[in-house]
Amino acid sequence: MNFSSSHSPFSQEQAWLQAVHSFIQKNLIPIIKHPCIQLVETVVDCVKAIWASSGATGGLNLPLSYSFVSVQELKSHQHLPCCSHLAWSSTEYQTWANKIGVNTIPLPRERLLLLGILTDLPVDLDPECRDGSLYVKDNSGTLGCELLDLDISWLGHLFLFPSWSYIPPAWQQGSLGSGHLELWCPPVPVLPLVLNRGPETPIRVLYPEIASQLLQHRSKFRRQQLHLAGQLIRLSTLIKTHGKTYFILSLGESSSASTSVPIIVQIPRQLVWHHVLRPGCSYVLTNLQISVIRGYSHRIWATSPSSNLMPLDAEHIQEFNVEALISEAVPNPLPVKKEEIKEGTVTKVLNGPAGLYELDGQLCLCLAYQQLPNNGRTIRPGVQLELLDVHFFHSVDGTPVLAPCLRGTVLLRGFSQQESPKQSPHSFCGIVVHLRLLLERHLGLPLYLWTVKALEEITSKLCPRLLRHRQLLQSSASGTAGVGELLLTPTLDAVAPPGISIRNVYQEILEDPHHCALREYSQLQPLCSFPTLAALKEDGQHRAWAVFDPMTLLPLPEVTYLPSCVLNSRLSWSWICLSSSIFQPPPVLLGVLVASSHRGWLQLRDQSGSLPCLPLPKSSQVFIDPRLIGSLVRVERFQLVVEREVKSNFPSWKELGMPGFIQDIYVLFYLDDALILPIPSPYNLTRRPPQAKFPCLEEPSKVQSRLLLLSHKECLMKRNYQSSQSDGPLPPKHTLSFHVSGTWLGGIQRKDGDGWGLPESLGDESQDQKVFLLFFGQSIRWFEFLHPGQQYRLILPNSPPSLLEEGDSSPLSQRILELTGYTSCLIVQDDWILEPGNTQDIPGMVGISKGLSESSLTEILSGSSPGSFVSFSAEILSRTPCCLSHFLYLGNFQTFQRGVKLTVALDAAELASRIPIDVYIEAPHPPLPLGLLPGTRVYFQQLERKVSRFQNVYCRFLPSSYLRILCFPAEIPASSNLPHVYLAELQRDSPGPTWASASCHVVSVLSVQLFWLCAHCTSVCVQGQCSRQGLPCPTQASVSQANIRLLVEDGTGEAVVTCTNQQVAVALGLCPAEWDTLMELVRVPGRVALHISRPGAQPEFIGETDGSLMLFLQTLCTSSRVLRPIHLSFELERKPTRVTTSEPPRLHRFQFGEIPVLTHMVPRLSLSCLSLRDPEVPHILSS
Repeated sequence: MNFSSSHSPFSQEQAWLQAVHSFIQKNLIPIIKHPCIQLVETVVDCVKAIWASSGATGGLNLPLSYSFVSVQELKSHQHLPCCSHLAWSSTEYQTWANKIGVNTIPLPRERLLLLGILTDLPVDLDPECRDGSLYVKDNSGTLGCELLDLDISWLGHLFLFPSWSYIPPAWQQGSLGSGHLELWCPPVPVLPLVLNRGPETPIRVLYPEIASQLLQHRSKFRRQQLHLAGQLIRLSTLIKTHGKTYFILSLGESSSASTSVPIIVQIPRQLVWHHVLRPGCSYVLTNLQISVIRGYSHRIWATSPSSNLMPLDAEHIQEFNVEALISEAVPNPLPVKKEEIKEGTVTKVLNGPAGLYELDGQLCLCLAYQQLPNNGRTIRPGVQLELLDVHFFHSVDGTPVLAPCLRGTVLLRGFSQQESPKQSPHSFCGIVVHLRLLLERHLGLPLYLWTVKALEEITSKLCPRLLRHRQLLQSSASGTAGVGELLLTPTLDAVAPPGISIRNVYQEILEDPHHCALREYSQLQPLCSFPTLAALKEDGQHRAWAVFDPMTLLPLPEVTYLPSCVLNSRLSWSWICLSSSIFQPPPVLLGVLVASSHRGWLQLRDQSGSLPCLPLPKSSQVFIDPRLIGSLVRVERFQLVVEREVKSNFPSWKELGMPGFIQDIYVLFYLDDALILPIPSPYNLTRRPPQAKFPCLEEPSKVQSRLLLLSHKECLMKRNYQSSQSDGPLPPKHTLSFHVSGTWLGGIQRKDGDGWGLPESLGDESQDQKVFLLFFGQSIRWFEFLHPGQQYRLILPNSPPSLLEEGDSSPLSQRILELTGYTSCLIVQDDWILEPGNTQDIPGMVGISKGLSESSLTEILSGSSPGSFVSFSAEILSRTPCCLSHFLYLGNFQTFQRGVKLTVALDAAELASRIPIDVYIEAPHPPLPLGLLPGTRVYFQQLERKVSRFQNVYCRFLPSSYLRILCFPAEIPASSNLPHVYLAELQRDSPGPTWASASCHVVSVLSVQLFWLCAHCTSVCVQGQCSRQGLPCPTQASVSQANIRLLVEDGTGEAVVTCTNQQVAVALGLCPAEWDTLMELVRVPGRVALHISRPGAQPEFIGETDGSLMLFLQTLCTSSRVLRPIHLSFELERKPTRVTTSEPPRLHRFQFGEIPVLTHMVPRLSLSCLSLRDPEVPHILSS
């Protein structure tokens, strides 16, 4: 076709016009019943008219830089958001783009022309499937669109769209389909529209007041189709329930005290009216009838298939008066409140899937309680909204909130000029999970906002490195809740159980007074939080630092008497246990359980880091199932332990400050308090090897396994193993490792489907089945799962069959066999797997169970030889850092090695009290096992029993020893009073209580020592100066010390009590001021001592001082101020663990007046004073 006669003769215009002709021929014919030539001319005229209005045509008649685009081309080729404005010049676009601010990106401009039919019916769908959405259609397809104002007469007509923007699906909120168009201005009709001039004769209408009365009146009008007129005062959103879409509007009168009448619109072709209706405008709805809807007890007006919507024009209507026909009295309906309109601009997306936005930079807008058409795809920063009938909350977590329910209205008043960020592909899953929780649990606003925040915290902790967003948010095909919902279920079940109430849509929209989930607002107490593990560790460190005070770690007033070495030793280790209940809000421990291949600990891991943990089953069961590795663990009740290792060098107590310290932080919890979710993670939680997850094997027939009964396990430490498996000789190096020994149960089994086949027959049934397994490198991750007495299945993914039968043939294995005498040795490889074993997998194999072996009390306390080995369970009473000395004979000098001393309490059924015993653990290669805290119950195996030079029994933890935590310290330590005893009770053959109290009388003072020592070297200080010869001490600080030995009796026996430091002042009956004065007098000689061998004997004095001080001490020690009744709390110096021979009773002479009495007396007890005080005076006038 030649257009040169009617258009510009230039070749560019001819080519452009030819392209227009081809586009229309391809994309609009034959859906437009119009000749092609005339249609092309009409389209070109429309384009020219709009182009000329821009004023920046550059002398061109046609916009040659623009090209037409079809719907399909836009959907398939335009992958980025864009806009097109035919009537704008470049200057106008730049001015428009600059208005949105400097920190935002405007929609990029594309020179595209869009032409299509505006319709409410998608392609290839039944007309009854209309849902109120709008589309632009041509021959290539349909594309959803949004526009600000709609005239019903536009539907089905061809339009040119001069200003529009296109948002691809990846930039839409929660979209699962194609993108959408945003039509910025009214479209330009290509062909003339047929205008609706209204009815030829006036129609008789009902106004809201009469229409509302008819709903309550039983009259003949109930079955008639009538016309209603009034002002639109309320418009609900488009609601989809049970496969049906509808909306409800309310008509009223312009008077503020008028009544309203509700109308439900549920005819599919009429749903598009929702785009036409505007609150505050007046309309006429024809052919309405009174209807009853299911779920609502009152009648309501409803549209019929023949109903129409038109603007109210007083010239075409007249009132239909039915008052004369109403015979019954009808109560006046309640007046309707005129709702306020709020307009604003969305400035930020707080949480798109949850429907939370920032409005005008000041308010929070929650749209979760309202169903937005097409999931609110147009709402992004920059969009302008009009809100009607919304709930306003002054403060929820400090921010005012606007929240419309189904009764409210959210109208689009302006599209966003900004290019929004690309939406995550999991955003739709987020919409589903938030909506599901909201509806199933009928959440109020504060609880919903907490749920949103909790899901945000969980997502930031786990996604995407440990868990995919879809795995966290998406529910299964069977309707089972997703991982995110399961993690929130324990908390939500306590405050909002599912199914407690059902959301009634009709009541929420129609009833007055209004009731909805937003009306049931109440302040919410903080439920819990899901902090990251790094934040929890930081909080624990902060709390440990805040309460750390060296003065509180030392006994008062004992601290003033401690020399520097003792002072710093007691400060070198301390711990604090933080219960989860002390945090506000209470934190929930959440992470993926992994095993460390560097330290052998179990850890909880999230994206912020890892936190060592020690999980235990209750009832002292063994934690043996390695298949928990890789599972998601959620714990509400736990204890956060902070161990502080202080490096200090204080000269004395006066210089105590705040030193730097190293902290070990870990958590303790019981598995019974944990929610464990196995998750099929697509990621490896460690780069290598897989964490106890069975690998995907191409040839399952090569997988072999064998059952093992574990008999012994040694501790995790650095040993001189050659970790390299190469043939070349390498020097041995310290490698963190452990090894176990056990016995094979049955023969080798191969993978058979999901189970294991029958065991292969053994070549020699009488052959020793003992095996030695060595773990180092990545394989030490199994350390926490292996325990003596338990059965395990060792799985080898791809190894020669002879390996499980004959063992490893490496030089290291052969050397171990030579040293241990075992017949088989295996070095556990990184890809080998250990699982709990069961003898039921082997036919004919009898179940084997082996409990914890424990030595008797006699074997522990009075064994035949000091080098024997003992096993027992006990509770840790105290933990003290110490230095263990070792003599190196080659160098002929002594070295010191760090370690800890655990004082543990042995339980014995035949004893009334527990027996303390010391266990020394060397720590040449840290770390020490987690959980060795006072109050923890521990099982020890194969401890070496030793006897000290003071004949006390103690135990030593060897590399071949084993320990297991049985239970954690109680969160609230039990308070126990010392038992009150008679001294004779402590002389029995059976061990008595180690700590007790007694009421005694001081018979005499045996000795008193008062002295001043150098705080650095503990030498005597004379006149405040250290008396040590040689190099001077770095500090001149000195501390005072004192001790006194008292002979006491209670009528049943005698005892010698040793008191120290501040206890001496109490024993001498001196007040603090008198005691300080006495010690200042002692500072000059440096040391004063008084010794009395027996009562009545002449005292012996030590110290260069005048006789007045000695006379004062002698007089004081023989006065009634000292020789008085006391209440004594003490500790036995002869411990129950001391190996001694019993002394026979000795003959003792007593004098009763003039009568001498001889009697046999048991030996005197030796007691260490814990505290002493004067006895309480009984009340004479007691009731």
